[in-house]
Order: sequence, then structure tokens, then C-alpha cells
Amino acid sequence: MHISILSFDAFNELDSLIALGILNRIKTSNWRVTIAAPTEQVTSMNGVTMHRHVSLSEASQANAVIIGSGMKTRDIIQAPEIISQLQLDPSRQLIGAQCSGALVLAKLGLLSNIPACTDLTTKPWVQEAGVEVLNQAFFAKDNIATAGGCLASQYLAFWLIARLQGTEAACEAMHYVAPVGEKETYVQRAMNNIANYLPDNTDN
Repeated sequence: MHISILSFDAFNELDSLIALGILNRIKTSNWRVTIAAPTEQVTSMNGVTMHRHVSLSEASQANAVIIGSGMKTRDIIQAPEIISQLQLDPSRQLIGAQCSGALVLAKLGLLSNIPACTDLTTKPWVQEAGVEVLNQAFFAKDNIATAGGCLASQYLAFWLIARLQGTEAACEAMHYVAPVGEKETYVQRAMNNIANYLPDNTDN
């Protein structure tokens, strides 16, 4: 099971690394979480340089993909040499986007008739792309999910684990990262945010 988090130059650390940390709480032998980027190294909006695990082409073959946010997303979607590498397909993959990552989904034509969540800065650009923007932290339809606000990246991670490993595993992973003294309410809040977007056959 391969989950890849797409991170581009000027990426937001909270978007990419919170999801990375939560997803890596799953410790089964067939569970692999990677950072994908168009170059060997990418530097965050705050100057943190990170080495990729896989290329964008490799990430396109993953079971699940999260598209992270960043300050240069509008430039990214205008770069055909990058966008052409993203062969994402919700019929065979779970696909999530964080904040301005929704612009990438829109560019790829994956938000047709699907509303999205994003951050306040990106909201008008997503709307310009013809996508309805919801005033909430998380939304999913079938195999596509979006989250708005940096700390909503936890909901994308929770959704992916629930879809791929079940809600019990998702709650356990969230329990590890929840603040001390708030674990039960923290996990319950995460569950409340994604419960309505899980298939009926997802275990509870």
C-alpha cells in the first residue's frame, strides 16, 4: 500500500509533514508513505529543504495521493512539464488535496461537479476555476477529498487511513498525535469531520 504526498517548491510544511507523520503511525509491513516532488530536493516556504522519496511519475502509480499546498501552486499548474507527470485517476486511487492543492485537482479536471475545501487565500482562485468552495475543513466525494486550513491536513490523513485500514486504525493513529489531556475529544472531532464521507462498508 503506497501513499504519496506531493510537495512542490515553496511547499507548506504543515500540509505535507503533518500528514506524513500521522500516516506513518501505521506500522504494517505493506504500508509505505513517501514524499514526491518534481525535483530531487524542494525547499519549503520557510526555507526547509527536503529530499524526495519518489518522482511525480512514481507517485502517480500510488494507491493514494495527497497534493500538498504551497506558495507557488498557481505557478505549478501553469507548468506543463510538471502537470503532465501527474496521471491521477480516482477510479484506481484515493486522491486528496490540501488547501491550494485543490487548484491542481481543478487543473487536472478532477473537481468537475465536486465542491472543494481550501484556504481563504486560495478560495477566489479555486472559484475562478469554476469550483464551488465550501466553508468547512473537509469534504469528500467517492475517492476524492479536499481539506481547508493547514491543520485540516490531519483530516486528510485520518480519511486515508480509515479508507485503507479502517476507522479503528485511524482513531489509533490520531490518538498518538493528539494533545495530552485531549485525546478522546481530539479523536472524536476527527471522526466527526470525516464520518459522513466514508463508504458504508468502512468498519466502525
